[in-house]
Amino acid sequence: MNNLIYFADDDMLIRHLLQSFLEKDGYITQGFETGDELLTAFEAKPCDIVILDFVMPGTNGFEIGRAIKKISDVPIIMLTSWDAEEDYVRAIEQGIDVYLIKQPQPAILLVHVKTLLQRSLTNATAAMPPETLMLKYADITICLDSFQAFCGSKELALTRTEFSLLSYLMKNQKAPVSRTELLHNIWNYNSLVETRAADDAVKRLRRKLSNAGSNLVIETIWGHGFRLKIAAPKYSQKVQN
Repeated sequence: MNNLIYFADDDMLIRHLLQSFLEKDGYITQGFETGDELLTAFEAKPCDIVILDFVMPGTNGFEIGRAIKKISDVPIIMLTSWDAEEDYVRAIEQGIDVYLIKQPQPAILLVHVKTLLQRSLTNATAAMPPETLMLKYADITICLDSFQAFCGSKELALTRTEFSLLSYLMKNQKAPVSRTELLHNIWNYNSLVETRAADDAVKRLRRKLSNAGSNLVIETIWGHGFRLKIAAPKYSQKVQN
């Protein structure tokens, strides 16, 4: 899967530099002038890593990072020119994964990006039995070792969270999976929180399965959660002359 990275900085030069060396290393990027713009984009289409400036017009990087962490466990890197111990502590306490002083060397930032992505992929399959490397249900095949999902022979462009969600549902086909269970096993939430993260991820995954022409659907079992189901075939009606 191609890794998508969002970054926000009101300095155009910084945005160009980030885009340049991240894309040179093979990542797909999208830059934003403010954190508010990044948050809006993330809510519509989550990415695999977020890079935030601390001081920006509108909402600051800390608050944007906290808002993102409420709906996703996506790794967040904070870039700041403020070398203050209290800011570092505050960032880590609010769930920021990496706190770097501007301007980091490209090699240093890339090491953190690769490490965070590898950690995320490891966490995504941590709850799955190690002996199972491939899952197949209906026309969907998942390769756990390469983190790829296919509808027939067509690869699905899934985000890290969507891949983890589909894998978990396929491993637990026999009974509905509750929102609380998904929040705990996919997002690592240990208490009941807003169910928006689970609902939004299911909605995006449904759309991608449908767009790929899959006959696998995610069924909502009211009062219980979600379950995979093979859709009944659609027959075209022939008009008799």
